[in-house]
Amino acid sequence: QGQLVESGGGLVQPGESLRLSCVASGFTLAHYGIAWFRQAPGKEREGVSCVTGSDGSLASLDSVKGRFTISRDNAKNTVFLQMDSLKPEDTGVYYCATVPFNVQCAPLIGEAANDYRGWGPGTQVIVSS
Repeated sequence: QGQLVESGGGLVQPGESLRLSCVASGFTLAHYGIAWFRQAPGKEREGVSCVTGSDGSLASLDSVKGRFTISRDNAKNTVFLQMDSLKPEDTGVYYCATVPFNVQCAPLIGEAANDYRGWGPGTQVIVSS
Protein backbone atom coordinates (compact mmCIF):
# COMPACT_ATOMS: atom_id res chain seq x y z
CA GLN A 1 0.00 0.00 0.00
CA GLY A 2 1.39 3.35 -0.98
CA GLN A 3 2.12 6.13 1.40
CA LEU A 4 3.43 9.68 1.49
CA VAL A 5 5.87 11.02 4.06
CA GLU A 6 6.60 14.69 4.49
CA SER A 7 9.79 16.15 5.94
CA GLY A 8 11.86 19.31 6.02
CA GLY A 9 9.91 21.41 8.47
CA GLY A 10 11.44 23.31 11.33
CA LEU A 11 11.63 26.52 13.29
CA VAL A 12 12.74 29.53 11.27
CA GLN A 13 12.66 33.29 11.57
CA PRO A 14 10.49 35.49 9.37
CA GLY A 15 12.08 36.01 5.99
CA GLU A 16 13.94 32.70 6.00
CA SER A 17 13.36 29.69 3.75
CA LEU A 18 12.53 26.01 4.05
CA ARG A 19 12.24 23.24 1.51
CA LEU A 20 9.70 20.57 2.30
CA SER A 21 9.90 17.10 0.79
CA CYS A 22 7.13 14.64 0.04
CA VAL A 23 8.42 11.14 -0.63
CA ALA A 24 6.17 8.44 -2.02
CA SER A 25 6.59 4.74 -1.46
CA GLY A 26 4.67 1.90 -3.02
CA PHE A 27 3.56 3.88 -6.08
CA THR A 28 4.92 6.25 -8.72
CA LEU A 29 4.37 9.86 -7.75
CA ALA A 30 4.82 11.06 -11.34
CA HIS A 31 1.49 9.39 -12.16
CA TYR A 32 -0.31 11.93 -10.00
CA GLY A 33 -0.72 15.60 -9.44
CA ILE A 34 0.30 16.84 -6.02
CA ALA A 35 -1.23 19.29 -3.61
CA TRP A 36 0.36 20.71 -0.49
CA PHE A 37 -1.93 21.51 2.42
CA ARG A 38 -1.30 23.14 5.76
CA GLN A 39 -3.16 23.25 9.02
CA ALA A 40 -2.48 26.25 11.17
CA PRO A 41 -3.06 26.03 14.93
CA GLY A 42 -6.77 26.16 15.65
CA LYS A 43 -7.71 26.32 11.98
CA GLU A 44 -8.97 23.92 9.35
CA ARG A 45 -6.56 22.40 6.87
CA GLU A 46 -6.32 24.30 3.59
CA GLY A 47 -4.78 23.66 0.20
CA VAL A 48 -1.75 25.91 -0.27
CA SER A 49 -0.10 25.02 -3.55
CA CYS A 50 -0.55 22.32 -6.16
CA VAL A 51 0.49 20.99 -9.54
CA THR A 52 -1.79 19.12 -11.94
CA GLY A 53 -0.35 15.86 -13.24
CA SER A 54 -1.54 15.94 -16.84
CA ASP A 55 -0.52 19.46 -17.86
CA GLY A 56 1.74 20.69 -15.06
CA SER A 57 -0.49 23.67 -14.34
CA LEU A 58 0.13 25.32 -10.99
CA ALA A 59 -2.16 26.94 -8.47
CA SER A 60 -1.61 28.47 -5.06
CA LEU A 61 -3.10 30.66 -2.39
CA ASP A 62 -2.77 34.36 -3.11
CA SER A 63 -0.92 34.72 0.19
CA VAL A 64 1.92 32.43 -0.95
CA LYS A 65 2.17 33.38 -4.62
CA GLY A 66 5.69 34.41 -5.50
CA ARG A 67 7.03 32.80 -2.31
CA PHE A 68 6.15 29.07 -2.56
CA THR A 69 7.24 26.87 -5.46
CA ILE A 70 6.42 23.23 -6.21
CA SER A 71 8.91 21.03 -8.03
CA ARG A 72 9.36 17.35 -8.72
CA ASP A 73 12.24 14.89 -8.80
CA ASN A 74 10.71 11.88 -10.48
CA ALA A 75 13.90 9.86 -10.15
CA LYS A 76 13.57 10.20 -6.36
CA ASN A 77 9.78 9.80 -6.39
CA THR A 78 9.68 13.08 -4.49
CA VAL A 79 7.89 16.42 -4.69
CA PHE A 80 9.23 19.53 -3.02
CA LEU A 81 7.70 22.73 -1.72
CA GLN A 82 10.24 25.55 -1.65
CA MET A 83 9.06 28.18 0.77
CA ASP A 84 10.81 31.55 0.72
CA SER A 85 10.26 34.78 2.61
CA LEU A 86 8.38 32.88 5.28
CA LYS A 87 5.92 34.75 7.46
CA PRO A 88 4.48 33.91 10.90
CA GLU A 89 1.13 33.19 9.24
CA ASP A 90 2.79 30.35 7.31
CA THR A 91 3.10 28.44 10.58
CA GLY A 92 1.35 25.07 10.58
CA VAL A 93 1.65 21.39 9.85
CA TYR A 94 2.21 20.79 6.14
CA TYR A 95 0.89 17.75 4.31
CA CYS A 96 1.11 16.53 0.74
CA ALA A 97 -1.64 14.68 -1.07
CA THR A 98 -1.99 13.01 -4.44
CA VAL A 99 -4.40 14.31 -7.05
CA PRO A 100 -5.66 12.03 -9.85
CA PHE A 101 -3.53 12.65 -12.94
CA ASN A 102 -6.23 14.15 -15.16
CA VAL A 103 -7.91 16.22 -12.45
CA GLN A 104 -7.17 19.93 -12.28
CA CYS A 105 -5.76 20.64 -8.84
CA ALA A 106 -6.74 24.33 -8.62
CA PRO A 107 -10.12 23.67 -6.91
CA LEU A 108 -8.21 22.24 -3.95
CA ILE A 109 -6.60 25.58 -3.15
CA GLY A 110 -8.10 26.95 0.03
CA GLU A 111 -10.13 23.78 0.55
CA ALA A 112 -9.76 21.19 3.31
CA ALA A 113 -10.01 18.00 1.20
CA ASN A 114 -11.66 16.21 4.12
CA ASP A 115 -12.53 13.22 1.93
CA TYR A 116 -8.89 12.43 1.21
CA ARG A 117 -7.71 9.29 3.00
CA GLY A 118 -3.98 9.19 2.27
CA TRP A 119 -2.66 11.79 4.68
CA GLY A 120 0.89 11.31 5.86
CA PRO A 121 2.25 12.41 9.24
CA GLY A 122 2.90 15.97 8.06
CA THR A 123 5.84 18.18 8.89
CA GLN A 124 5.72 21.08 11.34
CA VAL A 125 6.70 24.55 10.20
CA ILE A 126 7.05 27.31 12.77
CA VAL A 127 7.89 30.82 11.68
CA SER A 128 8.69 32.98 14.66
CA SER A 129 11.16 35.58 15.78
